Amino acid sequence: MSIPARRMRFTTWRSLATAATAALMAAFLTPAAAHGAPRESTPVYSYANAIREAVWVDTGLDGDKDGKADRVAVDIVRPREPAQQHRKIPVIMDASPYYSCCGRGNEGQLKTYDADGNVVQMPLFYDNYFVPRGYAFVGVDLAGTNRSDGCVDVGGRSDIQSAKAVVDWLNGRAKAYTTRTGTATAKASWTNGKTGMIGKSWDGTIANGVAATGVKGLRTIVPISAISSWYDYYFAKGAPLYDSGPDALSDYVDSPDARAKCAAVQQKLVDQAPRTGDWTSLWTERDYVKDASKVTASVFLVHGMQDLNVRTKHLGQWWNALGKKGVDRKIWLSQTGHVDPFDFRRGAWVDTLHRWFDHELLGYDNGIDKQPMADIERHPDQWATSAVWPPRSTDTVKLRPGRGAQAGVGTLGLRTGSGTETFTDNPQLSETDWAANIGRSTPDKAGFTTGPLTHDVRLSGSSKVTVTATPTTATAHLSAVLVDLGPDTIRDYNAAGEGISTLTDRTCWGSSTTGDSSCFKVTKAKTAAVDYTVFSRGWADLGNYASDLKGVPLTPGKPYTITLDLAATDHVVPKGHRLALIVAGTDKDLIDPPSTTPTLTLDLARTSARVPLVGGAKAFEHATGAGSVAPSATVLDGVGAPRTVHRVPGL
Repeated sequence: MSIPARRMRFTTWRSLATAATAALMAAFLTPAAAHGAPRESTPVYSYANAIREAVWVDTGLDGDKDGKADRVAVDIVRPREPAQQHRKIPVIMDASPYYSCCGRGNEGQLKTYDADGNVVQMPLFYDNYFVPRGYAFVGVDLAGTNRSDGCVDVGGRSDIQSAKAVVDWLNGRAKAYTTRTGTATAKASWTNGKTGMIGKSWDGTIANGVAATGVKGLRTIVPISAISSWYDYYFAKGAPLYDSGPDALSDYVDSPDARAKCAAVQQKLVDQAPRTGDWTSLWTERDYVKDASKVTASVFLVHGMQDLNVRTKHLGQWWNALGKKGVDRKIWLSQTGHVDPFDFRRGAWVDTLHRWFDHELLGYDNGIDKQPMADIERHPDQWATSAVWPPRSTDTVKLRPGRGAQAGVGTLGLRTGSGTETFTDNPQLSETDWAANIGRSTPDKAGFTTGPLTHDVRLSGSSKVTVTATPTTATAHLSAVLVDLGPDTIRDYNAAGEGISTLTDRTCWGSSTTGDSSCFKVTKAKTAAVDYTVFSRGWADLGNYASDLKGVPLTPGKPYTITLDLAATDHVVPKGHRLALIVAGTDKDLIDPPSTTPTLTLDLARTSARVPLVGGAKAFEHATGAGSVAPSATVLDGVGAPRTVHRVPGL
């Protein structure tokens, strides 16, 4: 039987207790002892006196082929008092490849250690905030990184087993040792085994992958901007999103020891991830969506709707798969790019996360399961909620492109169009160039718009665009984007910071020590005044028309039909604005170009967009009753073009 979806909203931030108050409370209370059932864990334990220790957990694998089972390093910070009171506590865990090479969070924090090898600085605020409240925090070095054995295999068995083995150890099912090479064992007798995993990007991806194993003891995961299938990080239906594969990413985070031992693993990442975009067994192993039925943990998912690193197809397909299996879910969707919620909604985030873990790991009846499921950023720092997401009244509506008065400037509505539109791939142009010139006939795109809307229209979920196109060459890439045409102020997701600016002042979130401060730089929204907003996009290699798994050469002059999967979003096109669909070739800096420069002719009668509209076709008809008016030929302002960067999931 399906479990009812949780419905939530955020509450106001409560100030941290002073050290004196916490000390007084610690003398009389534990988080579980109060008048009646507790509703909130409080900072009653000493962070300065917390136990800091390291163990090495046996993964059962020998990825580096040195004849010994790989051990992964696990750094632990836990309150001292519960063990003295014979109380067992839950665990919050972040398994990451970035603890030594690259850093975590907006300030790039690394783990630091004392002379005995115990962690001094644990990156981020999780330990500072939650350890005084009766949780242990565990930071796991993925295999092949920092102080762990083994090899990085970029989301594969080694990556996932690195963290799953720790959950098993916390529940008494795996072995750990007090040193990397010694024989003295360590038991997790201080925990009840209830574990929550959290992390941004690669870290959150590991949480997804571990949850997809169905491991017992994992009660909840909080994946932030996380990958759900690694193929979709590198390709979109055969179209390459980057000019390199997982081998480059592995090399980016490998420890010196792993670089010396893991050449075979590196070569496998090259051989089984061909740049053709064909599906291989490597991608099957790294597809967590197919195993959503095994997930028993609840999921609190967070993603930036303008994330062009871990693109929002990942959240859409994962969210939908979990929903079909009745998994308890909550979601936050921001206007940012690849940004942690601690840096775009700090107070509400800490408060909501606190309540989530209290409910999921301590079992507190704090009401968070009875509140709206979704929080959605409509304008910078302005949030709305949905009882469920997407709303129950959402229905798929098929929108049709039609010819307009000039080439490449057409209409968008419910009636089937006729005729053709033609464009030539220009790899020097991106979605921002196309949208800026939506009202002008240009050779590089075909654009289709509604008239000005008479009522707001809300799209909530994932869209698909089916295109029938005839190429002039043997290779062709396609892009489709949805655009809100109209003035607005939005987060500048294509600027450095991806929607935030970092200031110099700091705010503190928990207790501090000399080596580990809980105080972090304040951020604010970085905004841009725009004439249009691209709010969903998707790509494909036309050679994958017959199969998502394998591409083939095209026959010039022959029509092909393919469906592009557009990224999940929740966007309101306001009254007075227009909704637009653009179809073009290479989206500069978001996909790589094909080996040729094709001209493509669209068959409009066989081209359509299926979009998730709240209120369905009736809502669209109600908002577009005034009919279509040709858009202005004025060049529109938007955010800057996508930036040419070496994207790494987590940085």
